[in-house]
Amino acid sequence: MNDQGRVPPIKVALLGCGTVGSEVVRLLTEQADELAARVGAPIELAGIAVRRPDKHPELPQELLTADAAELIDSDIDVVVELIGGIEPVRSWLLSALQKGKSVVTANKALLAEYSGELAEAADASGADLYFEAAVAGAIPLLRPLRESMAGDRITRVMGIVNGTTNYILSAMDSTGAGYAETLDEASRLGYAEADPTADVDGYDAASKAAILASLAFHTRVTAADVYREGIGGVSASDIVAARVLGRTVKLLSICERVIDEDGTESVSARVHPVMIPRSHQLAGVNGAFNAVYVEADAAGELMFYGQGAGGAPTASAVLGDLVAVARNRVVGGRGPRESAHAALPVSPMGRTLTRYHVSLDVADRAGVLAQVAQAFAAHDVSIAAVRQRDRHSTASLVIVTHLAPDAALRATVEEIGRLDVVREVVSVMRVEGED
Repeated sequence: MNDQGRVPPIKVALLGCGTVGSEVVRLLTEQADELAARVGAPIELAGIAVRRPDKHPELPQELLTADAAELIDSDIDVVVELIGGIEPVRSWLLSALQKGKSVVTANKALLAEYSGELAEAADASGADLYFEAAVAGAIPLLRPLRESMAGDRITRVMGIVNGTTNYILSAMDSTGAGYAETLDEASRLGYAEADPTADVDGYDAASKAAILASLAFHTRVTAADVYREGIGGVSASDIVAARVLGRTVKLLSICERVIDEDGTESVSARVHPVMIPRSHQLAGVNGAFNAVYVEADAAGELMFYGQGAGGAPTASAVLGDLVAVARNRVVGGRGPRESAHAALPVSPMGRTLTRYHVSLDVADRAGVLAQVAQAFAAHDVSIAAVRQRDRHSTASLVIVTHLAPDAALRATVEEIGRLDVVREVVSVMRVEGED
């Protein structure tokens, strides 16, 4: 079996050939001999399914097809899917897995909704399902969670997993510009899509959080289970307020193992803007880079950092999965299967313990702070710090809380907004990390 001349090639069907797919084709061509040596057999690109074959003159024309289903049904061993979206991709990949053909995918939206269904199809046929490129581009993250840390107990996964939002927030912090103008600049420079909704509204990060929580806590978590807020409400004044506190603002995906007072365990998964200390490891992650911070009982604190998007970096992760799958085909082995044995319930956001930074415009008269403090006390929310600045007939009041259930904090802010002495609740943002 070590003689590559006697081992049949591993035949690969590529679905989609955009920015990442074209890089996969390039690497498969340029590194063919080296990849064959690593796998123990040649990797042969047997076909490329694209919507409009005539729009890809740079690709080998004999490999192009517009019929993905027919390509999957042909004599191939592995399907590499880089199209994205749910249907018809879900049906295609299920068909491939059911036929015993291994799948490598970077489709975070699909995995965040149907990873369980795909994993069951892979288990039933003995095929592999690999998806390293779905979360953090070139960063080796999912495989360490799935394999290297399989013997440890992970308690928290927190990170920056969307380069577009991190670029925008980093630029707002460094330039003092507002959200809208920074988003426009990000679009001009190519850091934001023509329609940036999936990124700036947190959908992309929520899908990735679902995948991370599922792997870390051995529980099926879908995107619908993840609490989500985007960055559209982050203002230049929020950035300034964070700087005054020695903090910066990041959009974080936070997945935690939660233990109630009675010892019952659950999973919390959320995506939202957060003020974090500038001393935190994630605070220095700027531009379009990604970083994920992992806490585990035995391993302690780990951080994974690198290029979170882009054609070549993402293709690197795809090729890593393809090599692993191809090796398994050659030696008759299998990669790791889904681990969802814990089946922990997902805790609603309202029960999650968080801290708030609340900025208020209030009337400049005696007794205002007492009324505001009474509203916090009524919901059993403890105040950690207060700052006040007088401004003619109004005053600015900034309050940072201690940990409390998110539902209690929300109820407090709603009550404060109804007080006669409060002219406006200017901003509310969650706070992570010690002061």
